[in-house]
Amino acid sequence: MTTAMWFQAIGILLVFLVFVGLMMARKLPTILALPCMAILFAVIVGVPWVSGNPDTVTIAKTVLAGGSMKLSGAIAGLVFGAWFGQILNKVGITKAIIRKAAELAGDKPVLIAILFFITASIIFSAAGGLGMVILVGTIVIPIMLTAGISQFVASIVVLLAVGVGSLFNVSNWAVYVDVLGLSVDKIANYTLVVALPLIVISLIMIVFYVQKDGKGRKAWSMPAATPGDNNKVPAFALISPLVPVILVFIFKIDIVPAVIVGAIVTLLLTWPKRPIHILSSALVEGIQDVAGAMALMIGIGILLSSVMSPQVSAVISPLIETVLPGSPLTYILFFTILSPLAIYRGPLNVWGLGSGIAALFVTAGMSPVAAMLALRAVSNVQSVSDPTNSHNVWVADFTKSDINEILKKTLPWTMASVLISVIIGSFMVF
Repeated sequence: MTTAMWFQAIGILLVFLVFVGLMMARKLPTILALPCMAILFAVIVGVPWVSGNPDTVTIAKTVLAGGSMKLSGAIAGLVFGAWFGQILNKVGITKAIIRKAAELAGDKPVLIAILFFITASIIFSAAGGLGMVILVGTIVIPIMLTAGISQFVASIVVLLAVGVGSLFNVSNWAVYVDVLGLSVDKIANYTLVVALPLIVISLIMIVFYVQKDGKGRKAWSMPAATPGDNNKVPAFALISPLVPVILVFIFKIDIVPAVIVGAIVTLLLTWPKRPIHILSSALVEGIQDVAGAMALMIGIGILLSSVMSPQVSAVISPLIETVLPGSPLTYILFFTILSPLAIYRGPLNVWGLGSGIAALFVTAGMSPVAAMLALRAVSNVQSVSDPTNSHNVWVADFTKSDINEILKKTLPWTMASVLISVIIGSFMVF
């Protein structure tokens, strides 16, 4: 690298650290920080704003215009996933699954917590977003609290379910398709590597904390049925949330058609009144649920276009190569020790800087599968423990728990799941 490139690298690093600090201090939202960083990175290395030559990389055309469309496939998957989640809610399947789990659990706190963890994980595998977390949480958390389960345990049951569900939620996979160029079936083949350790750790963690903290009352009651509850949902219709997952895992169908088939199957199994109204209103409400995530993906795409531009990549890639794990041991140590960098919108957070870092890892020589496995394993820390997650904030507020206590108590466990996943993954990718 030339002297000028070293100065440019230092400038990029300083911008990076400043914006990470602003995001961690919650002075600047990630949704604005990412495109601002992208523009500044390009400015520092001398990318022109505009050019009369259509083949020239520019900030206006390449970074902003091209970047805003870069994750269009991921955005489409997000919209269809949110649509499917609203359909499940409107036909009554979401609440029916929760009520069935509550009936099966009886008054045993450990069994209640485990069944709600499994149930919520299945629901979140079909539909994510804060709206679905609120819908599920407002039902299952009061039941757990009334059963004598502590506020902390009730909180982590929901948060762990969010983590597990997000790994199987096929609408989330599109970001890896767009960023790393992997096929959906390739992502599906490696999903259990990152999911099974988190599932096992979650079950151990739930049992441990229920035994340690749960001292409560034996009396508890089911929430009263509301006019929106559909208690006549056929039992066989409760498999609907798994339809898209099965289609992707077994039949290797792409994400969007799998979700559409899942929506059609759901309507056929439940046969609701006014199905056309359900489809249309679910789409509008689903888009509202994920509007923030869509805007975040646009920012991620803009950042990706900036860091992958020839000028920025030429400056950053040599630095990335110096820290790139090149053996199974360094791969394990690197991503386990640095996994906390996925929280507070850090550099390993896939919904922030992590996508750009992963793309640079691949450019520097890491295989796309290795980058995907590492990023997904580290995402377990982010999805469960990160106090900047909207679902963590809501759960902590709803249960009147300390969000920082949730971070401190869950981080060692989620880091353990990362360690197990990258150990297994290292044997598969090296």
